[in-house]
Amino acid sequence: MNARDLERYKKLLLAKRNELSVGEAPTLVPPASDSEGDLMDQAGADAEAELHLRLHASSGRLLKAIEDALARMRAGTFGVCQACQQPISKARLEAVPWTRLCRECKEQEST
Repeated sequence: MNARDLERYKKLLLAKRNELSVGEAPTLVPPASDSEGDLMDQAGADAEAELHLRLHASSGRLLKAIEDALARMRAGTFGVCQACQQPISKARLEAVPWTRLCRECKEQEST
């Protein structure tokens, strides 16, 4: 992989990291465990709070994957599948620059 490609992927990773970091403001909705509202209101508020928690966890995993990809860039192993050691296609890196697996290995992992 040439330096121009690496710089492009680095910019994609940093942009995604910044996008996620901006959305990290603590906007968790407290569960409706008090007596305000009826049961449907309380259930809706609880479901919304749970959704916020899941989204926060998902964002955390994606941030970790981005940081790992940036570390692989520094180590000189970015763009190499961690399972089969073959180059990851440019199309896959364009779509998911934080990926650690080529398409074939990812499909095998999912089955």
